[in-house]
Amino acid sequence: MLPAFSSGHRETARVLAQKVREFVDEIIIPNEPQLSRPGAQALQLQSDLALEARQAGLYGLFYPLSHGGKIASLEDYLLVAEQEGRTEFSQAIFASHTALDAHMLSRFGNAIIRQQFLQPMANGEALPCYGMTEPGQSGSIPGLITTTAHLSNGRWHVNGRKWFISNADRATFMTVLARTAGKETALDHALSMIIVPADTPGFRVERQLMMMGHACGQGEVSLADVQVPEHYLIGVCGGGLELMNKRLGLGRLLRAMNWIGLARRCMDLMGGRVHSTRGKLGLLVEKQLVRQHFFNTYQAIAGARELVRIAARGVDAQCPDEIAINVAKMAASRALCIASDSAMQLYGAEGLSDLTPLYGIHRIARTSRILDGNDESLISSVGRRLISHYEHHTVYPFD
Repeated sequence: MLPAFSSGHRETARVLAQKVREFVDEIIIPNEPQLSRPGAQALQLQSDLALEARQAGLYGLFYPLSHGGKIASLEDYLLVAEQEGRTEFSQAIFASHTALDAHMLSRFGNAIIRQQFLQPMANGEALPCYGMTEPGQSGSIPGLITTTAHLSNGRWHVNGRKWFISNADRATFMTVLARTAGKETALDHALSMIIVPADTPGFRVERQLMMMGHACGQGEVSLADVQVPEHYLIGVCGGGLELMNKRLGLGRLLRAMNWIGLARRCMDLMGGRVHSTRGKLGLLVEKQLVRQHFFNTYQAIAGARELVRIAARGVDAQCPDEIAINVAKMAASRALCIASDSAMQLYGAEGLSDLTPLYGIHRIARTSRILDGNDESLISSVGRRLISHYEHHTVYPFD
């Protein structure tokens, strides 16, 4: 589990948050037009900015402390993650998109895994990806996993297909969720997580998947009799379902923190629009519906921040609450949807164009209702758990 925080760590997080804010506003945001263009030039610029972030001591801030991280608790990281999240390009530049893999490998990987995969990640020399969802199957139903792995002569033989994999085209290794036991075995003992280096024979990136007409680094990968050493297993054989749930919980909160940052960026853009020359000519500050956009945006962001903070505090205390995590994820998603939509309304046609970052943010807002668990699945899961609680209790313990 993540270590508990202290007041000293909180102060460190506040200092780092300010430094990240300055880096984002002064270095990344001015380069957003170039970073948004597809092609090798944008990737090189992203790599150059990542090197600048490393030199500034802002790279991998939420990595495990043993591997260069500087923030000890998830609740403290919220302060920094919001500032990282102010631009959609910061995850790769600050390596915040690989913090989840870093914690999973640190906690559940053996010594060889930590040396061969985690340490190179911390050095900026390796990039992970995660293969769970499969073509034709719902990513939220692990019982439908058809990718298989069997052990023979000290090697795992992996066969299957995965898609909607972030960083698939650039990753140096993949953590694969595979079935390692037959269907007669209970699901909580049937799945395992295995590391597969991307240069292993049989590992193939089949195609890049466009999302809302944009290349978002999502891909489809096939694994044809891919063979890796037995010790590339993460955790224990058959423990994949438990690891998947731990990964989902932490991953949802990390994404939610970044979404709140994007929502705050939208609100700041709204403020700039209202007080701009054009906004003053249009008397936007006097219009009641404009005020309502600000109210709705602030309310959504403030509520989501506290829900994320509560859920993060539970993770830090080694008592993760699935209800709190799922509700926080949805609250952050909704806050981003409200904020991006409100900002686009205030900017009008300009907000629909590439003259502002709002179209890209709006695209992320829409995908946030599906990625890491769609709204309908999470609502159903939370509702079922809440109803089940009242089978044995008359009061729900919000505290």
